[in-house]
Amino acid sequence: MPISVHLPDDSVRELPDGATGADLALSIGPRLLEAALAVRVDGVVRDLKAPLPDQAKVAVVTGKDPAALEIVRHSTAHLLAQAVQRLFPGVRVGIGPVIEDGFYYDFQVEKFFTPEDLAAIEGEMHKISGEAIPVTREELDRDDALARFQAMGENMKVELVSGIPAGQTISGYRQGDFYDLCRGPHVPDTGKLKAFKLLSTAAAYWKGDENNAQLCRIYGTAFLSVKELEEHLQRLEEAKLRDHRKLGRELDLFSFQPEAPASPFFHPKGTIIYNELVNYMRGRYFRQGYSEVITPQALDVALWKTSGHYDHYVDNMYFTTVDEREYALKPMNCPSHCLIYRNGRHSYRDLPIRYADFGRLHRYERSGVTHGLTRVRTFCQDDAHIYCTPEQMQSEMAAFLVFIKDVYHTFGFDEMKVELSTRPESRLGSDEIWDHAEGALSEALREAGMPYQINEGEGAFYGPKIDFSVLDALKRPWQLGTLQVDYSMPARFGLIYVKPDGSEGMPVMLHRALLGSLERFMGILIEHCAGAFPAWLAPVQLTVLPITERAHEYALGIRDKALDLGFRVEVDLRNEKVNAKIRDAQLQKIPYMLVLGDREAAAGTVSVRHRQKGDLGGQSLDGFFDMLSTEIRTRAR
Repeated sequence: MPISVHLPDDSVRELPDGATGADLALSIGPRLLEAALAVRVDGVVRDLKAPLPDQAKVAVVTGKDPAALEIVRHSTAHLLAQAVQRLFPGVRVGIGPVIEDGFYYDFQVEKFFTPEDLAAIEGEMHKISGEAIPVTREELDRDDALARFQAMGENMKVELVSGIPAGQTISGYRQGDFYDLCRGPHVPDTGKLKAFKLLSTAAAYWKGDENNAQLCRIYGTAFLSVKELEEHLQRLEEAKLRDHRKLGRELDLFSFQPEAPASPFFHPKGTIIYNELVNYMRGRYFRQGYSEVITPQALDVALWKTSGHYDHYVDNMYFTTVDEREYALKPMNCPSHCLIYRNGRHSYRDLPIRYADFGRLHRYERSGVTHGLTRVRTFCQDDAHIYCTPEQMQSEMAAFLVFIKDVYHTFGFDEMKVELSTRPESRLGSDEIWDHAEGALSEALREAGMPYQINEGEGAFYGPKIDFSVLDALKRPWQLGTLQVDYSMPARFGLIYVKPDGSEGMPVMLHRALLGSLERFMGILIEHCAGAFPAWLAPVQLTVLPITERAHEYALGIRDKALDLGFRVEVDLRNEKVNAKIRDAQLQKIPYMLVLGDREAAAGTVSVRHRQKGDLGGQSLDGFFDMLSTEIRTRAR
């Protein structure tokens, strides 16, 4: 009996009973079948070879579909594993998921793969792609799956299958001599996979547990076209040049030492940038009505049990015992701000109260996930907490949304993505409270005209949140700011205020940050501007380059005047040619160079060079200083 399926254009197409997505594509046209990767049935993506149910809503998935890239990358991970086992028959496979910008696959090996091995594996992948091997789904019960993987000697797959409840159907995929446990879906044959590249190897532990066997992880990427792949690889090369760890060394900004793992040491130049970030935020806070506070580093463990952090965050905290009393280094500022609020009696007239804190925080991050400045164990946030009445909450949110857009614009981040993260499974507070908090955040975003996505279940344990991500110069997203609504912590700390009628009410607590971790933000900013900071942030804003010894006295006088005006200045008195001095200044990404010879010394002028614009010609010294002062004062980008 024929079946009927409903297409995206609302037309209905009749097909033979048992027809697949491939049959549907062919019935529409051979070109669609050639482009088809999978099929979407009632909103669920399935293999192209899966039989279609009667009366289903069906769409053929091609490269234009949002699901296409993930299917291609997942299938390419299987292609990688097949190539590895062809070339290295004794290797056992772990898992091979899709990740941002690509995929990886873990392998149990006696010897880690070399760059030469990766080249050979990639060549074998292209060979398998050229064979256009059909990819087919097979379903087994748990006992059959266990027997199959035991016979294959795939110990990690046996462990995965053993964790699946009895009676649950298990799916695997076969392509030629390769078979793997997988939910799918996958491309119909390996010939669909043409644009891929293996990138690197790394050590990994089975299931991410350092007590388990160490595996060799191969990272790769795949795209729908060779052009997209080449563009991505070009971005990766640019990213290497912008890597903040590389630039941090070259510009002498910071370092890491084995005596304090994953904890940055900021050098003098890096400290200038760090302090400028803090000073900028302090100035903005003053105008926004924030009051800065300072709170202790170590607080009694009882505080963290009251706040709820001990139950939800204990594995990321550092502890110490003094005088038989257990303390924890603070991973957050919020509980200590609650103690400050509770220290006095507050009327509705006092609210909102906005506490800002640049205190150092400590969080234990596993060594496998730390990364330069962007994932460290000790850091500072541009952190603040707002205590307000329920009636004030919307206006405080609205003000914050204007604030954050303006701050990001200052640093050249004009593209932003916004996510509203809702209640997690493990949380504090009633559903009624969460309903109200989530509604308030979504309403604030709507009123601000900010498009956003819902991030189900990713809220903090005490309340929902808005997360703000910026796109850098390479269009990479970085999560920075956050705005979180919290009814639970004020209740746990017994925070109150006096209402107009004399009764007591509980304030709402808003957790918020704009730059987030200053360490992380600095790493992101280094990569965004490739180390070429705007003049107001640059560790050295200008350098004076005398051509001859006769101009040294004039150069030193310019330096002294620049210092008097508050500029960060260096003078290069080395016995080097001026072109070498200019080159070195440009390598250090100093915004301005003042070149001086006998003519400039006699006339009291300077020849100005900009690190990007080149020669700006001769200028009066006062004119140049006025221009630079304006650029710094306005924080020009």
